[in-house]
Amino acid sequence: MPSSPGAPSPEELEARIAELRTAVRRAMAAGDRQAARAHRAELRAAEGAWDEAVLGDTALGDTALGDTALGEPAPDETADDAPSGERPAPPPPPRAAVPRGLVPVRERVHQALTLIGAPAAPKLIASVYAAFLPGQLPAARLTSLRRDEERSFRSAPYARPYYLCAALTADLLAPARGLLTVSTWPLEQRISGPLSARTDFLTAAIRIAEHAERRPDSPDVQRLLWRFAANIPGAATGAVGTVEPGALIAAARAELDVHAETDRRQRRRAADRARAQLDDAGRLFGARLRAMRSATGTTDGEDDR
Repeated sequence: MPSSPGAPSPEELEARIAELRTAVRRAMAAGDRQAARAHRAELRAAEGAWDEAVLGDTALGDTALGDTALGEPAPDETADDAPSGERPAPPPPPRAAVPRGLVPVRERVHQALTLIGAPAAPKLIASVYAAFLPGQLPAARLTSLRRDEERSFRSAPYARPYYLCAALTADLLAPARGLLTVSTWPLEQRISGPLSARTDFLTAAIRIAEHAERRPDSPDVQRLLWRFAANIPGAATGAVGTVEPGALIAAARAELDVHAETDRRQRRRAADRARAQLDDAGRLFGARLRAMRSATGTTDGEDDR
């Protein structure tokens, strides 16, 4: 979402957020709780401004994404550290509870990808979120998310606990179109080789079916299971439109056993190349194709996909 005229850019806000986090840590290390509280208030405001500028979401407040989740110490707001003869400032009023459906988009994507456990396209991510988690996740909101994440990382590397990034193609180590992963996954898991589309599909089917065993009667879950079962031989053993999670798991595992080892070797070789050839940003977001093509004498093509 573009910033309003005169408002700080997302990059400027991210730099400010990194500065304030450092300031909080230094103030706590020095025992200056009053300064730490002031910096924390500025940090919350800057994070809220970033959410509004990039995602169009309002800040969630401490109950949903508090300072402790970012690794910041939480000073005791009632600590007896006021100068003698002065009453400590009263704590700020508690913020209103935020409905669970207002979790930021990137956090919702992270939750869905964690459940899937493999690189996934926006449409699958949205379907999984709708079936298992509260609220909705429009797939259209995900189209620019990876680019926003990459800009954030390049502006302030590793300032966040995780990043949403593209899968990397095994041949060019370039971003795979339309596949999102999580930066904290092993590099091999974020590689997409010749067999990976199928093995990731089967892996996702198994994990989703395992979760579905806890709520097999949900219509959204059944629709999701049927989408997988229709493409896995032997998985759809019941009536049309209904799937037994156990049968889906067994069928997916049987086929996965055929491809898994070959796919694992291909991913491992590509991951070794990525570690040797790419910097930290490249290992998360892929090689710059324009630079690669220039080195080989090719000048056309796009590098930001």
